[in-house]
Amino acid sequence: MRLLLLRHGQTVANTTAALDTAAPGHELTELGVRQAHAAVRALATEGIGLVAVSTAIRTAQTAGPLVRTLGLTPVRHDGLREIAAGDFEMRSDQEALEGFLGTIGTWLEGDLSRRMPGGETGTEFLARYDAAVERVCRRGADVTLVVSHGAAIRTWVTHRASGDHAPIHEGLHNTGCITLDGNPDDGWTIASWHREPIGGAWLDDESAPDPTGGDLDPDEAEESTDRAQSSGS
Repeated sequence: MRLLLLRHGQTVANTTAALDTAAPGHELTELGVRQAHAAVRALATEGIGLVAVSTAIRTAQTAGPLVRTLGLTPVRHDGLREIAAGDFEMRSDQEALEGFLGTIGTWLEGDLSRRMPGGETGTEFLARYDAAVERVCRRGADVTLVVSHGAAIRTWVTHRASGDHAPIHEGLHNTGCITLDGNPDDGWTIASWHREPIGGAWLDDESAPDPTGGDLDPDEAEESTDRAQSSGS
């Protein structure tokens, strides 16, 4: 089967470097809405038979134009939510960004036992995301679209898929899309990694600090904070 992992469209939190990981979270910005509509042109002919979203409103809003075009009803799974920021929730200061990205960085290096302060361990995150993906795949669609979150998608793909790409170093911008082939039993292979908005690079907001969409490297946290502060956020 084919699994398309689409990151949601832009929210205000993405423009201010705020760690917005709890449901329902922020809604899409005007640009995020345009990204969602543009994604329809890129995905409508992919043969998608099922669309799944997380419990965050931004994923349902991103999927909305596509499911209306395809005549589908999206299914919601709490397990597809973003990696919980815990004690860092809705913060955008350097300490929070470094703590969030640094914890995920240790997971990517193999230390899944480390706990996000006030949140989950890497093992716990993978277990709940695995369960959600398996439930979606058991519905039997040949092509399934999952609309989820930047850090969650890339961390899960890093641990669960093989391929030529280097997920540890690759960003995933708003409405960026990773395509996998395989299944939960035999494993997954990365078919493509489209880091820019799937509707067109012209929809990218290069000025947004967006810590969960950039490279998952704790060094990026300080850079994200500097950009947020210089933009007056």
